[in-house]
Amino acid sequence: MTELVVTLDLDGVTDKAGLMDRCARDLRLPDWFGRNWDALADSLTDHTVWPAAAVERGMRIVVRNWRPYAKARPGEWETAQDVFAEAVERTPSLSVLLALGGSSKGASDLLG
Repeated sequence: MTELVVTLDLDGVTDKAGLMDRCARDLRLPDWFGRNWDALADSLTDHTVWPAAAVERGMRIVVRNWRPYAKARPGEWETAQDVFAEAVERTPSLSVLLALGGSSKGASDLLG
């Protein structure tokens, strides 16, 4: 069985509001997603949010084009990494990977 792979593309994201909007869009988060750190953590670990196949087989979130955001907002980026890492710890079927290089490059750095 193959894991579900979802791309979170942060191209053009320069602040927390943009990150939350992109998470909502790319991760197809539910309408109740409150666009804050706690809501992101809850959404990432709520098995009712993800398709049954993702819960059964696992899910990988590949974060692309994250470096400009990390450079522009290092404190927010650190918090985002903490949220992703906590979600991975709480949900063994979830992996979050940081793509190194451009959006078309395949190298990834495992976050959790």
